[in-house]
Amino acid sequence: MQSFVKFSHFIGKTFALWVLLVAVVAFLIPEQFLWIGKYISILLGIVMFGMGMTLSLEDFSEVVRHPKSVVIGVVSQFLLMPLIAYGLAKGLNLPPEIAIGVILVGACPGGTASNVITFLAKGNTALSVAVTTVSTLLAPLLTPAIIYFLAREWLEVSASSMFMSVIKIVLLPIILGLIVQLFLKEQAKKTVDLLPLVSVVAIVLIMAAVVAGSKEKIVESGLLIFAVVILHNGFGYLIGFFIAKLFKLPYNDQKAISIEVGMQNSGLGAALATAHFNPIAAVPSAIFSFWHNISGPLLATYWAQKTKK
Repeated sequence: MQSFVKFSHFIGKTFALWVLLVAVVAFLIPEQFLWIGKYISILLGIVMFGMGMTLSLEDFSEVVRHPKSVVIGVVSQFLLMPLIAYGLAKGLNLPPEIAIGVILVGACPGGTASNVITFLAKGNTALSVAVTTVSTLLAPLLTPAIIYFLAREWLEVSASSMFMSVIKIVLLPIILGLIVQLFLKEQAKKTVDLLPLVSVVAIVLIMAAVVAGSKEKIVESGLLIFAVVILHNGFGYLIGFFIAKLFKLPYNDQKAISIEVGMQNSGLGAALATAHFNPIAAVPSAIFSFWHNISGPLLATYWAQKTKK
């Protein structure tokens, strides 16, 4: 069992590698992965269920201890990334499906990978977890609303159906995870170390389904989408950091806010894009999932070394 746990953590640490590997295979032989498309929402629900199983009251204590930092983090998450996405879509005159996909990524809450990256960067990990948790719980309301207001000029957006999707994909699995943790504490503890493996497998399968279903569009627009994703992610880190600095938050909080803003729950973006729009709208989420797991560790390494000096 111990060796399996070590393997699980190894897979979690090498997440970006597996995303890239499976994406390449799905691109080369898409017909082998197309069947996964109808299970994307279920796979993301499994990831969210795992998140619910790891939540505790301690995760919310940071909200009480440092409400200013948490509020700045959550507001920045839902304000900066959507506006950056909108600015890129308008400024680069992106095609409608790609514009929608980029805004979808920007409107999503932070991903749990940001907590690990903040820890590696020697930032305020407790703040990172609190911002991720609060933004995820607010996502059923804010994500559909943001997409409706920013993306409707390109395509018709149904905020109500998207609201129900986020409730089913995000909120319900988290609540179920919390219930399992509450009533089956000992059994839940035994499975926590295996969650990195389960999460990686689920997200990798989601990305494979997206790539397989959008191969032709990736060939046509892949470089453009990749460039937009790099800019979106980079501006998120940069502006998030300076917003936290503007409000005079401690340096460790500035690092946490920067990473929280820059890293998104791109799996949710892919699920919503697949369910409500053209499959190409899911490609920015797929590329974002790969890219932020490269840029995040690089940023964390820089900050960790800087801290030591």
